[in-house]
Amino acid sequence: MLVSVIIFLIIFGVLVTSHELGHLLIAKAGGIKVYEFFVGMGPTIWEKTKDGTRYSLKLIPMGGACVFENLEEVAEGKSIDDENSFRKAPVWRRIATSFAGPMANFIIAYLMAVIMVSCSAWDFPVINKMTDNSAAVEAGLKPGDMVISIDGENVYMASEVSMISQFAEGSPMDIVYERDGVRHETTLIPRYSEEDKRYYMGVYLGEYGEIKGAEALKYAWYEVRYCFKVTYRSLALLIKGKMNKDDLSGPVGMVKIVDDTYEEVKPYGLSSVVLTMMSLAILLSVNLGVMNLLPIPGLDGGRLIFMFIEVITGKPVPAEKEGLVHMVGTLALLGLMVFVLVNDITKFTR
Repeated sequence: MLVSVIIFLIIFGVLVTSHELGHLLIAKAGGIKVYEFFVGMGPTIWEKTKDGTRYSLKLIPMGGACVFENLEEVAEGKSIDDENSFRKAPVWRRIATSFAGPMANFIIAYLMAVIMVSCSAWDFPVINKMTDNSAAVEAGLKPGDMVISIDGENVYMASEVSMISQFAEGSPMDIVYERDGVRHETTLIPRYSEEDKRYYMGVYLGEYGEIKGAEALKYAWYEVRYCFKVTYRSLALLIKGKMNKDDLSGPVGMVKIVDDTYEEVKPYGLSSVVLTMMSLAILLSVNLGVMNLLPIPGLDGGRLIFMFIEVITGKPVPAEKEGLVHMVGTLALLGLMVFVLVNDITKFTR
């Protein structure tokens, strides 16, 4: 478990640092003053000030922040006189700075995906086995068929087919597949399993092959796109009330996932561990980027909403009103974090 905790902290540290570094770089490029850039939480163990920005490393390797305001002055209710402050910057410069954090997560996810795709085999959406009398057999599919698209949505990897099937929730699926170089179409109606409480197509997918050279750039995009789809479709199910509290995971849950994954791939050697953890990091990075863009007060997406209101109306929302909304949102997020933490501990100690 100690190894898994260390792996999780490395992954989380890289993703959070990348996110905050995105904010920092665009802010600096736009002439916006950054008071502090720190990684971690708790007591400061190292710091250095350069060009008016204090860079620091905290004791607990969790989280980080890019601070645009003098928090002591804000707490004392002092007005902001610095012409280079975040609040006084042009609105589109502030929008770019706020969006840069999530964008950095998408970029780091893509870069990791290029490395992963270049160093591992790609799992193509080819049917290699079918269950007897399944929905796939009824639809006329056969082993060796490659799935090209489902309901007009192109697929490039085996896990994409499984993901679309899972989120289809039993609705008919219009499938385009390729057999012996010729494309065909069929409609598959998934069958419900009372035992598993879910719908199945009745196929086993996957045919491994190498992605060489510049092709890795394209397939890395497919990997990131898949992670993006999983994230927003899971959010949709959560909003619809089709997921329960045990489907949510915080740091404790993520450590458990890392530990289970690590124990599963450890027998296959260091390279398998690294590539598998990189795959998990790609999903988490995309997840972090998407979550931060949600229009929730306290997150980047919530701040962007106020800035777009300013673009439309031509004047900023009063700072005290915006601050109050973000404070309420932050408190709600903290409450959610505590709930998820307690639920994780309860879930894994049952």
